[in-house]
Amino acid sequence: MASRYHEVYDGWKRDPVGFWAEAAKAIDWFTPFDSVFDAEAGVYGRWFSGASCNTCFNAVDRHVAGGRADQIALIHDSAITGTVRKYTYAELKREVVALTSVLKNRGIQKGDRVIIYMPMVAEAAIAMLACARIGAVHSVVFGGFASHELATRIDDARPKLIISASCGLEPGRIVAYKPLLDKAIEMSRHKPEACLILQREQLRCEMREHYDIDYADAVARERAAGANVDCVPVLATDPLYIIYTSGTTGQPKGIVRDNGGHMVALKWTMENEFGVKPGEVFWAASDVGWVVGHSYIVYAPLLHGCTTVLFEGKPVGTPDAGTYWRVIAEHDVVALFTAPTAFRAIKGQDPKGEFIPKYDLSKFRTLFLAGERADPETIKWAEQKLDVPVIDHWWQTETGSPMTINPAGLGLLPVKYGSPGVPMPGFDIRVLDDAGHEVPHGTLGNVVVKLPLPAGCLPTLWNADDRFRQAYLDEFPGFYKTADAGMMDDDGYLFVMARTDDIINVAGHRLSTGAMEEVLSAHPDVAECAVIGIADQMKGQVPLGFVVLNAGVARDTGAIESEVVALVRERIGPVAALKTVVTIKRLPKTRSGKILRGTMQKIADKEQWAMPATIDDPVILDEITAALKGRGI
Repeated sequence: MASRYHEVYDGWKRDPVGFWAEAAKAIDWFTPFDSVFDAEAGVYGRWFSGASCNTCFNAVDRHVAGGRADQIALIHDSAITGTVRKYTYAELKREVVALTSVLKNRGIQKGDRVIIYMPMVAEAAIAMLACARIGAVHSVVFGGFASHELATRIDDARPKLIISASCGLEPGRIVAYKPLLDKAIEMSRHKPEACLILQREQLRCEMREHYDIDYADAVARERAAGANVDCVPVLATDPLYIIYTSGTTGQPKGIVRDNGGHMVALKWTMENEFGVKPGEVFWAASDVGWVVGHSYIVYAPLLHGCTTVLFEGKPVGTPDAGTYWRVIAEHDVVALFTAPTAFRAIKGQDPKGEFIPKYDLSKFRTLFLAGERADPETIKWAEQKLDVPVIDHWWQTETGSPMTINPAGLGLLPVKYGSPGVPMPGFDIRVLDDAGHEVPHGTLGNVVVKLPLPAGCLPTLWNADDRFRQAYLDEFPGFYKTADAGMMDDDGYLFVMARTDDIINVAGHRLSTGAMEEVLSAHPDVAECAVIGIADQMKGQVPLGFVVLNAGVARDTGAIESEVVALVRERIGPVAALKTVVTIKRLPKTRSGKILRGTMQKIADKEQWAMPATIDDPVILDEITAALKGRGI
């Protein structure tokens, strides 16, 4: 079909208030809003002022009442335990109500904070919805985060209660959560009143008397007693949750998400951007601890009346590189949203895609990639092997939903490799030089969004309006700073090249490490790669490449490294000055799959570095240090 994108985007530009008022009709409100957008409220304005609503009501109750009671709402698929649990909308409501009753009996009410420190279990989503039901503000902290990181979040959010579990499961190991949680509470200045603990069979934990409450027991008691807790009306501008993202100063930034704008924006994205209809199965293979998990495992699919998959496992190793195809086939998934890292891992283990034909993927329509730059080689591999559109898109924890995408629901536009698509309604994206002037198309600059930010984006940081202004708004007055560098082409497609701190300056030339990584990953033997800038007396900085080879490659690594260097010279030119490529076994990543380039750079430059709190496996940094030493770096 011909794409309606330009017509819809231009319509938003002409009448932004009318656009969002129309989108708001898809949400059930208890009382209507006084204004769609109040420019005088908050830091830059607030959406749907005066309205009252409830996110849990819109995600659960209205579907039970509206004919979806017996439709599956949530599928918990654990590739690690080999179990699948399914909840209909009616069953999900029963679980949420029982847990809400437990919270209410503990004195939790509207505005109180609850930290959720959970593995990928159904109870994590249920806990989020239970908080939303009574207007408590949840803050999900990625399960297994180090005690210090959890303690800083406890001190900032000041929760009344923490909901956690005895353990999380990783391929081949069990992560004991309770000792991490106990230590965090010991370290924090603020002390929660109690902890609700889900005991998992794989590793049970000791419970502290008069402090730790058994999740299953408490919920079962409320369920047996036939507890009923109605949804509490909250203001559209009241916070639904706080999600922390690492700050440059080491103090994490608490991104606030409101109730009203968040529901309106997410509901709109499901059909228009992701092309998914109510009743269909949508799977975001992320973690509930990250923004993708909040937006596209829990809230958006349920607001839209879809079935959502919550998956505990990894793209490879649980048990093999076919696990994603099994989940898609078994649950009739129509669209998958995951990080490019996942596909690079699958491609590295199964370069020929031999697992794919073993599964019936006939219902599967679209693959969405986001979270980091999707290199064209990975996209082409996925397109070729899966024979479906592969859609790269770009957004941030701060925005809550895509800023740019190729909108499947409005009709796909031509794909441009290396571009995460075109701006979505609400996002007036510009590219500015460091002085704040717009640069011509095709010129690299600072990617910014003209204020006001649309519905669903952060209105501020938790208890830190000044910090919000300073971090995002002060540098380019009238704009929100994304801290990404990129360029727009003549057709309005955005190309996001790197975080602004990933632009390296080689003898006065501003070069994008993302562009170099694109070339490295084009080499047939390379599974994954990273390029960093390291200090150089002569040129200021020079690029250094790291490559991980595909499984089964038996060629001489020195020869491959030379070919990669030649490839960069050929495709980017001698100006790139990439002379050294180091082969390593694996790249250091956060548990959400982001490559820790900053830490790698500090190791190469022999600077002081701290172990990143989010690292998946600390041993990898020793391997990199050894590999660099071996090369005299």
